[in-house]
Amino acid sequence: MMTSLDRLPELRLIGVASALGAPGAGTEQGPSALKTLGVLDAPRRAGLSAQWETMLVPAVGRRWSALAELCSRLADSTAAVTTNGFLPIVLGGDHAMAAGTWRGVARALKKPLGLVWIDAHLDAHTPYSSPTGNPHGMPLAALLGAGVAGLEAITGPVLEARRVALVGAHSWEDGELQLLHALGVRIFPMDEIRVRGLAAVMADALEIAQRGDAAFGISLDIDAIDPGEAPAVAVPAPGGLDAEQLRQVLRGLVRHPDFAALEIAEYDPGRDIAHRTGRLVVDLLEALCLPQADELMAWESKHGAHNYLPLPVVLARGEGCWVWDADGRRYLDMMAAYSALSFGHAHPRLVAALDSQSRRLAVTSRAYHNDRLPLFLKRLAELLGYERALPVNTGLEAVETALKAARKWGYQIKGIADGKAEIIACAGNFHGRSIAIVGLSTEAQYRSGFGPFPPGLKTVPYGDAAALEAAITPHTAAFLVEPIQCEGGIVVPPRGYLAACAEICRRHDVLLIADEVQTGLGRTGRLLACQHEQVRPDGVILGKALGGGLLPVSAFLADDRVMRVFTPGDHGSTFGGNPLAAAVALEALTLLEEEGLVAHAAELGIHMQTRLKALKSPSIRDVRGCGLLAGIDLNPDLVDARTFCEILLRHGVLSKDTHDTVVRLAPPLIITRAELDSGLDAVQSAVEELDQQLAAV
Repeated sequence: MMTSLDRLPELRLIGVASALGAPGAGTEQGPSALKTLGVLDAPRRAGLSAQWETMLVPAVGRRWSALAELCSRLADSTAAVTTNGFLPIVLGGDHAMAAGTWRGVARALKKPLGLVWIDAHLDAHTPYSSPTGNPHGMPLAALLGAGVAGLEAITGPVLEARRVALVGAHSWEDGELQLLHALGVRIFPMDEIRVRGLAAVMADALEIAQRGDAAFGISLDIDAIDPGEAPAVAVPAPGGLDAEQLRQVLRGLVRHPDFAALEIAEYDPGRDIAHRTGRLVVDLLEALCLPQADELMAWESKHGAHNYLPLPVVLARGEGCWVWDADGRRYLDMMAAYSALSFGHAHPRLVAALDSQSRRLAVTSRAYHNDRLPLFLKRLAELLGYERALPVNTGLEAVETALKAARKWGYQIKGIADGKAEIIACAGNFHGRSIAIVGLSTEAQYRSGFGPFPPGLKTVPYGDAAALEAAITPHTAAFLVEPIQCEGGIVVPPRGYLAACAEICRRHDVLLIADEVQTGLGRTGRLLACQHEQVRPDGVILGKALGGGLLPVSAFLADDRVMRVFTPGDHGSTFGGNPLAAAVALEALTLLEEEGLVAHAAELGIHMQTRLKALKSPSIRDVRGCGLLAGIDLNPDLVDARTFCEILLRHGVLSKDTHDTVVRLAPPLIITRAELDSGLDAVQSAVEELDQQLAAV
């Protein structure tokens, strides 16, 4: 169990630029390559002090004598660092260096040393059992006092086998296996890890290493990780550890009060295409140094503006419809970042599009053409059925773009007197938080302290078409409306409302602009939520899902009769329409069609709405929604929505409250029926838990 330190560890990095023990050259370049990749900044980002101590280079001479001399110097270095109260981080270099690393650490400690050896191989050969004679296959045997004489002779105590655990092995020879069994070293092979899971195995390994209140260290050979994720190693061994799982189980260990040292071996930068393995090494070191979730939340609170009040969970990774927190607990994401994650977390095709394009061309500004934007604009316009699209980044920017288009259209096309154009929106709306957009809001908190607001902004009751018609004047340029008010509490207007508004707008020559940032691109079971009433707005605002959950991408779409009011210089965005965003958004639109996600959302949406509306509880006033978008309206006299979201969190589901009384549910559109049912089961369990709490009061 992790305990707090009286003093944070101060790290000293030791590079070992050696391939003396390896079958060939390459690993000697590892430390300098990691230095170039910013390995020193990894612990610093995690809040720890770190410095380079030294870079050790082998002396010229015969292989074995040079290796023994190098390991002896390394032992002296790790011993000195440890004695001086610092924590050694040894970066190789091939794994033969371990014979020096751990003798030196053990020599300086005032207590026994245990070791978790993470490796695809056993590294426990002697000169008599090794089929190759390469020293990098022998250091563990030497550390246990049973190996080659030159490596055994390094000053320092022999490790006790009962405090050594080997994790991840799946490639060995019989001789070394027999030696380790004879000595009593516990081996956790990949076969066992696949059955029990890496977290359970690592917990056992750490318990072994800390027997009798021993200090402990980690020796990580990068070849323990599957070469599909870490190909740049001296001896790749397919079928290894999952890199993300390893990152999770190593998280924060450097901060453990009994952690003595870390060693990372066998990185070969000459094989590292695009620095993939090197970046992984840096990420693993950062993970090892990270503080616990509570401290991360405290950092955010101390250094960030307090304009958000997140739920008490620190998320660390996501895949599909699932996310994991910093402690490794898994949650079903039923909020999907306000619909930005319609394709789930890290969709492989979207990640591939991002990665591929980022290596070619990411940002150019609109001062030049790029070869991705035309493809994206063509696909977007054809899919949505509009003549033109103007790409920007955030939903707010797209709304601002629409407002500017509407005003200029009102002046140039409709003939509104200069400075008199009006925009009408609805009470309870949420279109963003810029000054102009907040001027359209009826939410007191959004407006308080931010005035004065631009003139010409009006609001009418949502769902009341007659109120819209009564508010229209000859100066009205546009009516801006959400087909469903999401942030407003998943408020669904009366059937026929949008169609009636469209007819009114046509009759009065007013632009109907639909804000589909959260409802568009399939969320409600139609490509656009307006299509439930066969409404084709004059302008459509898209965002969130358009970026595939990877980048902020948004757009305003309209026909030429509206969009022609823009001329070069009227409106722009440095990042809007950049090739990276265009490539990702283009792939997102392709996935939307190819995977049939609109129809999928319609089918599962019926199932979700039916199950939610079947919930019976005195705490539930109403369930509203459409497709894979729902709001559970709670009785504020009994419970607030945030409390319910915290209960859901304990049940392994992510949601978010809005307007104090409504719990929003909007899972990724890729969710399976089984995943959806598991989430809905958790909602039901949370309701039952809440009812039990209320009954006990």
